[in-house]
Order: sequence, then C-alpha cells, then structure tokens
Amino acid sequence: MTLMGNPLVAVVGSTNLDLVFVSPNLPRPGETVMGGSFNTHPGGKGANQAATIAKIGGNVSFIGCIGKDAYGASLRQSLESVGVQTQFLREDESLPSGTAAILVGEHGSNMIVVAAGSNKSVAADHVRSAIANARPEVVLAQLEIPVEAVMAASEAPFFVLNPAPACDLSDELLSKCNTITPNETETEFLTGVAPVDEDSCRTASCILLEKGIRNIVITLGERGSYWATPKTGKHFAPPSVKAVDTTGAGDAFSGALAWFLAEGREFGNAVPLANCVAALSTTKHGAQSSMPDLVSVKELAGSLY
Repeated sequence: MTLMGNPLVAVVGSTNLDLVFVSPNLPRPGETVMGGSFNTHPGGKGANQAATIAKIGGNVSFIGCIGKDAYGASLRQSLESVGVQTQFLREDESLPSGTAAILVGEHGSNMIVVAAGSNKSVAADHVRSAIANARPEVVLAQLEIPVEAVMAASEAPFFVLNPAPACDLSDELLSKCNTITPNETETEFLTGVAPVDEDSCRTASCILLEKGIRNIVITLGERGSYWATPKTGKHFAPPSVKAVDTTGAGDAFSGALAWFLAEGREFGNAVPLANCVAALSTTKHGAQSSMPDLVSVKELAGSLY
C-alpha cells in the first residue's frame, strides 16, 4: 500500500457533554436504581470520531457547532487538547451546547439519551465553506446534526457516513457515500435484514450496494465487522480484549476507518485496524477519554500495522 504524506480528514458532526452514570444494574421503565458512580466526559459522535483520529496520530479538522456557554468552552478545549483542529467549530448564542445522559451497566452495556442543543445549528452553507477551505481527502459525518448539513458533507469526493442514530435516509444521500458504517441495529433499520451471520450480512450489504454505495462496513460489536463491495464480502474478527464500557466503540471504529482510508490503506487492511481501535476503546470508561493512542494500536495490531 502507498501511504499519503499528510492527509486530512474533516469530521462533520455533533459534540456533546456526556453525563455518565455507571451502575451494576440498569433501570427498567419506572424503576429507580441506587448505587453506582457519576462523571462527565466530552462526547458526541462527531467529536468522538475526530478525537479518535487525532489520538491515533491523524490529521483532523472538526466542523460543527457549540453553545456559547461553559460546556461549549470545555468541549472545544477538550478537542484541541488531543490535537483536533477547531477553526470550523462555531458558536451559537441561541442554543446551549449538546448534552447526553449515558447509563452504563455491568459488562459495558449502555443506554443513551441525547439533547441536541447547538448541534441543531450545524448549517449546510457552513459545512460547504469549511470543506472548501480545508480541502480534506476524506469527509466523515453522522446523523446527530441536521440532514441538510449531512447532504452538504456528502458533496465531498470521498464521503464516509456513519448512519447513527438510525433514521430514514434518501437514496440521493446514500448514492453519494463511498463508504457507510452501520452497526447491527442500523443495518436492520436500513435494510430490514438483521446481520446475524455472514449470509445475512451479505444480504443486507447487497440491499445497500444497490443504492449506489461503494463500500459497506457493518460493525458487529464483539463479533468484529463485515466489509462488502459489489464483488467482495469478508468478515473480520476482532482482537480479544476485556471490555468495561462499549460507549463510543462505534465512533472509534468509524473515525479510525476514515483515517486509515485517508492514509491510502486498502479496505482489507483499514477495516481490521479499525477493529483494533474500537476494541481498545472498550477497555476504558468514557467516550473520547477511552480512545486509544497510536502506541497501543500498534501493539495490539502487530503486523497489521
């Protein structure tokens, strides 16, 4: 493979302050659960993905919106502290910064509620202007911002979409995706097929490929990931780690994949490397704080890197 000198990934997306509650037992509807611990962490799918790229040594610029408040200042500082470029992260005086309530249970399972706040102000014209100025090799977006902003991001020559959280997507948007990275739930939502084994992964992938997407990469949690093109379908098993919190693992995967592709790596190498990054992210609590550094990735990936 030929790796590019200093490529850039532009991440277009959300940034939130995560309010994280850790408890042995997660509550059922109407139930109050005592015990556990509380902490705050910077989060948001877009910011998580940008932080992942920076922490594994990548060159990344974040395009989004924060509120003009203490949370927003903290979120900007957190991104800058790991090396994310924030010149395209603007402030909105009319809305508070985004927040998310995250409940983490035993074995790392989680439940999440998001209040979008200023993420609703990410505008299409701002996205187009930022991409035109940054001139990235790869643009990565998710769905915690207005669809108009995602459509603007999709105009980039190499566009990667992490279709989370799941929602209805137009064929026009899907046709502009070089790569899409749905998890199991999102895959079933988009295709009606639950990706429970390789055959169902291929069936679901074919439905998405018919939309004009060039590469389908389904993330399967502890089962790894599945990559498909019109001619190829391959499952990649993940490395073995001890998971304590799966929050942000999908973001770690999507961010890492976008960076490895920007470097010029082939999918057959980029996907298993992204598996390694996602696996390492589950070994610590939090979202951005759990993203691994390059040394850890190289150690786990071995000859893959």
